[in-house]
Amino acid sequence: MLTSEYLESVVARYLPAARAGQVATYIPGLAAADPEQLGVCWMDQDGQVVTAGRWQEAVTVQSIVKVAVFLQALADCPMERLTEKISLNATAERFNSIVDLEEKNAHRPLNPYINSGAIAALSLVKGEAFSRVMDLLEGLTGHPGLEVDQAVYRSERETGDRNRAIAYFMRSTGILEGEVEPLLEDYFRLCSVRVDCRDLAAFGATLAAGGRNPVTGRVCAPREHCRTAMAVMLSCGMYGQSGEFLVHAGIPAKSGVGGGIMAAVPGRAGIGVIGPALNHTGNSSGGVELLCALSRELDLSIL
Repeated sequence: MLTSEYLESVVARYLPAARAGQVATYIPGLAAADPEQLGVCWMDQDGQVVTAGRWQEAVTVQSIVKVAVFLQALADCPMERLTEKISLNATAERFNSIVDLEEKNAHRPLNPYINSGAIAALSLVKGEAFSRVMDLLEGLTGHPGLEVDQAVYRSERETGDRNRAIAYFMRSTGILEGEVEPLLEDYFRLCSVRVDCRDLAAFGATLAAGGRNPVTGRVCAPREHCRTAMAVMLSCGMYGQSGEFLVHAGIPAKSGVGGGIMAAVPGRAGIGVIGPALNHTGNSSGGVELLCALSRELDLSIL
């Protein structure tokens, strides 16, 4: 049985790896994070939780929210239409790359977990996109009343010109339809939602259970959509480190530059890790090492 003592020992083991990273500074609202923060939460399929480290300290969800956006787009849009707008392929370019859009794949974003793909996916959500994705995110995490970090949101909006360039380019090629600025406002707000390790673990556990939150019992998404989301997490969820992480951990995971990682072990558990200090690929430096260790020692790999 997994114990908090064991998890605490793993956190202690990988604190030096966390200290070796650097917090994100390209969004000023993220620069004040503590590089020595490292925490983890494990949630099994019965909703039982084991925690360790500084697991209660929240960060902004950042790119992890792209999984919720993708799930909502899958619910609102037939797969055939969705894949006319967004591919499901990995990329070696950075998450905010414009090169891929200009030169590859007929101007379609390569996957829904890079900025261009998430913005395109959000444009496919019907009605009030922000409210609908927030409701889904609250269901996935089992956390009603999730809050937007207003300081980070302002930073996202004020420094978001690259995302604006991506969005306007996609509108020029027909990938996006309609107004760009309201869409980006929703995107920036969603990336700025605050979550802790338990929220991320519940998110992963819900995916691992085929869409049913193990704590609340709410069915948040169809099993087929969860499988699709996790499949893309396996190949694309960890930025340029996705292939390496797949080899060493072998579990679906999605990271964000706030330092969070949400992982799902199908049929078994969800894991939430937060460590704001990032490695050269933009993933949590201590979090990646911690998850790889858990996978090795607990035999979590699905491969």
